[in-house]
Amino acid sequence: MPKNRNAFSSLAAWRRRVLSHAVHHGWRRVRQWGAITAEHPGGLRFGRIGAGTRLAFPQGTVFGEPWIELGAHCVIAEQVTLTAGLMPDLDLGPEPILTLGDGVVLGRGSHVVADTSVTIGSDTYCGPYVYITSTNHSYDDPHEPIGRQWPRMEPVAIGPGCWIGTGSVILPGATLGRNVVVAAGAVVRGHVPDHAVVAGAPARVVRSWDPEKGWQPPLRTPAPVPIPSDVTPEQLLALAESGEASHPSGD
Repeated sequence: MPKNRNAFSSLAAWRRRVLSHAVHHGWRRVRQWGAITAEHPGGLRFGRIGAGTRLAFPQGTVFGEPWIELGAHCVIAEQVTLTAGLMPDLDLGPEPILTLGDGVVLGRGSHVVADTSVTIGSDTYCGPYVYITSTNHSYDDPHEPIGRQWPRMEPVAIGPGCWIGTGSVILPGATLGRNVVVAAGAVVRGHVPDHAVVAGAPARVVRSWDPEKGWQPPLRTPAPVPIPSDVTPEQLLALAESGEASHPSGD
């Protein structure tokens, strides 16, 4: 191969490395500057946003922020939709419509659509692409297009400490107790008691906690090593934000 061709190839490879480094460095800066926090809310004016809470950039659709309250140390991943009301610029009254407790994690691409009350308890973790809604289409009139019929709305309440697996759907009227596990892809409606594991579409209880017998049926795997006492909440949140805490999908 001629020397000038070798020199051209080397120059092209060098330029590619430089451009790649510049693009990745620039994108990291954009993500850092575009994140929403209590100190840097951008153009969003939430009813409340707690200390340490962060909405990663780029955000999904967000509207009705005055009726959205976010607790402290929440992690909202990229492309997460948070809406209060059927559409922007509505007056929804004096009370919050969408409430997240402290330490809630919403995985990438999740949607929380609150046309009426939706509450998510503290320390609830949602995997990627979870869909939580208080509104469903109605189809009472067989002659009218479904999209033109007025939807049904029912409040949704998710208790503290739950784990909502990847791709799960929480339907209007659902109430989940404390420390509920929702398996990946489950479609949940109705009431789920404390300390239950649900799976399927529609979801049903596949495991529950008995104070005397423990988990029934018994767990198939040994208990994990407890979190060391010297690990801080900030370190746990950093782990969740990195995505490493979003791999499990529910047992």
